[in-house]
Amino acid sequence: MAKKKSKKKQNSRRKKGSSKKSFSVIKFTITAGLWVFFFGLLLTLWYAKDLPEITANADFGKKTSITFLDRTGKIITRYGGLQGETVAVFDLQPHTVHALLATEDRRFYYHHGIDPIGIARAMVVNLMAGRTVQGGSTLTQQLAKNLFLTHERSLKRKIQETLLALWLEREFTKDEILTAYLNRVYFGSGAYGIDAAARVYFNKPATQLNLEESALIAGLLKAPSRYSPRNNPSLAKARTKVVLSAMADAGYIRKDQAEAEFSLPPMPYIKPKANYLTERYFTDWLMDIVPKYIGTVSENITVKTTLDLDLQKKLEARMNDMLAQNTDRNVGQAAILLINHKGEVLSMIGGKRYSSSQFNRITQAQRQPGSAFKPFIYLTAFQQGWDEDSPIKDEAVSIGDYTPKNFDDEYLGDTDIKTAFIKSLNTPAVRLIHAVTPERVINTAQNLGISSPLRAEAGLALGASEVSPLEMTYAYNQISNRGKGYEIVGIDEILSADETALYKEKGASARYGDSGNYKKLIKLMEGVVEDGTGRNARLPVTAAGKTGTSQNYRDAWFIGFTDDYVATVWMGNDDSTPMKGVTGGSLPAKLWAQVMNDTMRYGNQHDHDPIGSGFFEGLIDALTGGDDDNGTKNDRSSSSKERSRTYNQ
Repeated sequence: MAKKKSKKKQNSRRKKGSSKKSFSVIKFTITAGLWVFFFGLLLTLWYAKDLPEITANADFGKKTSITFLDRTGKIITRYGGLQGETVAVFDLQPHTVHALLATEDRRFYYHHGIDPIGIARAMVVNLMAGRTVQGGSTLTQQLAKNLFLTHERSLKRKIQETLLALWLEREFTKDEILTAYLNRVYFGSGAYGIDAAARVYFNKPATQLNLEESALIAGLLKAPSRYSPRNNPSLAKARTKVVLSAMADAGYIRKDQAEAEFSLPPMPYIKPKANYLTERYFTDWLMDIVPKYIGTVSENITVKTTLDLDLQKKLEARMNDMLAQNTDRNVGQAAILLINHKGEVLSMIGGKRYSSSQFNRITQAQRQPGSAFKPFIYLTAFQQGWDEDSPIKDEAVSIGDYTPKNFDDEYLGDTDIKTAFIKSLNTPAVRLIHAVTPERVINTAQNLGISSPLRAEAGLALGASEVSPLEMTYAYNQISNRGKGYEIVGIDEILSADETALYKEKGASARYGDSGNYKKLIKLMEGVVEDGTGRNARLPVTAAGKTGTSQNYRDAWFIGFTDDYVATVWMGNDDSTPMKGVTGGSLPAKLWAQVMNDTMRYGNQHDHDPIGSGFFEGLIDALTGGDDDNGTKNDRSSSSKERSRTYNQ
């Protein structure tokens, strides 16, 4: 009996102990839950403090777009979004609205901005799939993110998105929310809003979309580029079938409608060729110019440009082929600018691949031009009475601590201006700038369009001061026009959405100097191509130009012109590391000749004076004759060890 009582007491103690433990667990759970709740509440309140400012600064307006066309009307690129008409949800066909709801938010008209059932369903589907295949965000949440927030993935952004969705549901009706969503969401191919998408993909307004077209457009929202019929019709069709099945599952259409065969618009998928997107260097440059002409862009506009897109892609391929064939020469970058004599840009290639580097080496780079700067010195000398036959010494010279040299220390002794220029001799150029003074040379360069700071020193003779390829091209064009300089332009006309002209290029020009002195200089520059350092730039027509190589092969230039075109070719490395023996008379001159040959084939498209008779019969596909690096030995600007550090920083 005593034992039984003892066992009962022990069992009673165990039950009490177990009860205490259970109570402790419950107490801890409740306490922890309360702390989590209060912490979450405080965190939500903390993040909510920014909402008044966010909603006040919301952009409810349409995104504006700027479409750039080349000189033949081809679309180059588009910045911003292509907008169609604003459409209300009740203006659309029911199946168009149902296609969207079936794929994006079936319970849209039943929740209050947040859908717990949808979130739970997405969690189950994602757990079963082992990856994220379905989202739990409602259309209201997506609109809140589109209107107010960035695409940053963070707890703060998600909490604010949830609070803003609740605010939208309180302030607006369901139809107003859905209308706003349909007019702002991105559907690919630059189309923002369902009406723009309908016009891009089907050339009709959104109010006229049929069932299959509506399903295709709704299916784009998951991945606009991947499911675009322009990029991959087979994936687009498969995605459309998924949407139709979802519509049948939601009860919007019959099963036989979802399973019916349909055809997509004829947009065959063509595997794209290698695209370096170099035309974006040109349009980026213009994006900074457009507001200067028309002010703030507040509507969709079209910019008609001077670029020849087909020629741009041809020259882009030429340049990258040459770089690929000379990887052993350590040429990291190259750039090309091609204009006609009116200053219109036909091609601007600011680097070998825009996707890798958006730095425009034509407009933004500051590089030493080497001997390509010498025309400014010789033009200054002609203005002061020198002539091509004027004698000048080619022998070692020292000006202060500056002791420039010719390549291999080879000197001609007594020579003349013509020979010194054509052979790009260094010491005569230094003697000449000392005679005419650096200040006067700087004045000449500035009058020809050089706006970069130039140092008044003897080293200026060999291009020691940095300049941009854009301003060098302008200066050479003024030389080719015998003193008449045209502003380098890329815009022909800017049109509003209703095709009203907002701006029209007038082609302003300015003149500097006597044309006779330019004729003397042009004759010397023709000699450079015919019998000097630029022989690799020879063409079947008369051409003039100048090579330029900075110290230790850090920069290599060829700039030249024909009767119709001016082109600059630059090669080098962004970090100014030396190339391996690349002079202006080697790869740049060869590429320049290819550029000009390709350009002259398209000459009848560019509104210039006709090419001389017999040109096409004489035109050749490959370059004729020319030297490799021969004849360029004195083109490389050199100086003493004492000065080299200064000129190459």
